Amino acid sequence: MTTNYLNTIAELMAVAARTAPKGMGMDFIKTEIVQGDSLIKLGEAMKAYGAKTGKKNFDRDGNNISNSGAVLLIGLKDGKSVGLNCGACGNDTCAGLPTAKEGPECKGPHCAYRLIDLGIALGSAAKTASLLNADNRIMYRVGAAARQIKLIDADVVLGIPLSATGKSIYFDRG
Repeated sequence: MTTNYLNTIAELMAVAARTAPKGMGMDFIKTEIVQGDSLIKLGEAMKAYGAKTGKKNFDRDGNNISNSGAVLLIGLKDGKSVGLNCGACGNDTCAGLPTAKEGPECKGPHCAYRLIDLGIALGSAAKTASLLNADNRIMYRVGAAARQIKLIDADVVLGIPLSATGKSIYFDRG
C-alpha cells in the first residue's frame, strides 16, 4: 500500500517540477517516474557503473534506489540558451556556446540559466515530497545510471528517490 502512496507523491512531485518557474518561460524539463522492477534494474546499473569506473558511492546509492518505493527522475533536454550573453557558461556570447557533446554521465555544455531551471525544478519536487512527509534525497548518481540504461531521454539528469519507513534510508548510510 505504501508504494501506491509513493507513486502518488512522485506524480505530485512531477507536477511541481513541471510548473516550477523557468527562464523566459521556456520549458526543457523532462520527468519520469521509476517503480517496481525498474527500480531494481536502476539500482543494479548504478552498482555496475561504480564498479566499472571506480567511482565511489554508486554502490551505496544503488542500494538506496533498490530499497526505495519510487524514484522521480528530472532532467534537462535540449535546453536552448536564454540569450542574455552573460558569460556564465564561459563564453562571451550565447552564440559561442558549443554544440552539446555526449560525456560519460551527461551531455553538455548548457546555458547556466537552464541548469538553474533544473535546480529549481528539483527543489520544487523535493519540497513537495517533504510537505507530504515522504523521505527523499536529491541524487546525482541515479541520473547518470538512468541515462545509460535509457530510463529517461535527457541531457543532464538527477533523481529523487522516495521512501516511507520509520527512519530515512537516505541518511546515516555509512
